[in-house]
Amino acid sequence: MKSLTIILILFCFGSANSFAQVVTSEKASVRFNNIANRPALIDIPNSSIAADILKPPEIELFNLKLEKGEIIKKDVNKLNLIGKLITDRQKAVLYLNKKEMPVNESGFFNIDLELIPGINEISLKAVSENKLMTETAFKVDYQPVNADVLPGSEGKYYALIIGINNYSDPGINELERPIKDAEKFYNILSSRYTFKEDDIKFLRNATMAEIIDALDYFAGIVKPVDSFLIFYAGHGLWDATAEIGFWLPSDAKQNSKLAWFRNSTLRDYLREIRSKHTLLISDACFAGSIFKTRSVFLDAPVAIKKLYDLPSRKAMTSGSLTEVPDQSVFLKYLTDRLQNNFDKYISSQQLFGKFRTAVINNSSALPQFGVIQDVGDEGGDFIFILKE
Repeated sequence: MKSLTIILILFCFGSANSFAQVVTSEKASVRFNNIANRPALIDIPNSSIAADILKPPEIELFNLKLEKGEIIKKDVNKLNLIGKLITDRQKAVLYLNKKEMPVNESGFFNIDLELIPGINEISLKAVSENKLMTETAFKVDYQPVNADVLPGSEGKYYALIIGINNYSDPGINELERPIKDAEKFYNILSSRYTFKEDDIKFLRNATMAEIIDALDYFAGIVKPVDSFLIFYAGHGLWDATAEIGFWLPSDAKQNSKLAWFRNSTLRDYLREIRSKHTLLISDACFAGSIFKTRSVFLDAPVAIKKLYDLPSRKAMTSGSLTEVPDQSVFLKYLTDRLQNNFDKYISSQQLFGKFRTAVINNSSALPQFGVIQDVGDEGGDFIFILKE
């Protein structure tokens, strides 16, 4: 006989001793039988029925109340999730952000999740053996303010150090000290402070292209929890008519500004490199032109941690809009104070305050410290941290 589907029909014939039966099922195969031969068993897969009957697992959180669309705010880097996985006569697995989590025989779980600064997306997903699924998803905004979160514990310290003595254009005077000063600065940073050698780029007699390549490199790797330092020693120029300051890379030409590195280009990179703290140290003629306004000497610093919590873009320079000598008194005292500092944490403002007067008393230069305007400073400061 033919297989019949979709409709359940009972055909009654004149005799009560005969009947025909058709059963609905996508896979059912039924034969007509008379009363003497009872109907054959019908093969209907159990899973197609169970999927309609069984319920998906449930996730019940005991210590967290979630409102739709709410972002949970935390100031510590741990999130504890206590709850129960409720199932309906079937086994189920609990996943946290796609990683399987332990659940005891009664379905209870207790999970500690480590948060990263910023928005954390959390997904709790329960999947049954019959592939029924429930998901609880939410976001946690972790902004560390706990005193246990110390400066430097969350990010790396990067540095770009540039020293230029020699120039390809014979019309530009060569210098004697910048590379030696830059090497001394590099050695102090890498030996005494939390700068790893692999995280420092040291450019000697850098060309325009090499400076741009290095800044592009740091723009690609520096994260919002990191600190970034730029050190430059070499020639600088100030165009009084255009009111633009420049660094002179080693391939700069006296009569062409094509390879002159503009302060405005540097500012663009300081906006692009999204570090938490950026400090520029520049020992060059007219270095103070990096400040969009003239020198800013800030008040005495407040607690180190408060300075570290807020983003900063600061600079210290060997002078304002004046020339400075090749033999730098500024760098002499800067490196001396870094070398002989024994405070675990010292802000760039504190450091500047330790040698500013010595520079003024022993040279004609007036060193500058302040905010680099319009690049994201929010009142924090760059913190130098001694190695353990």
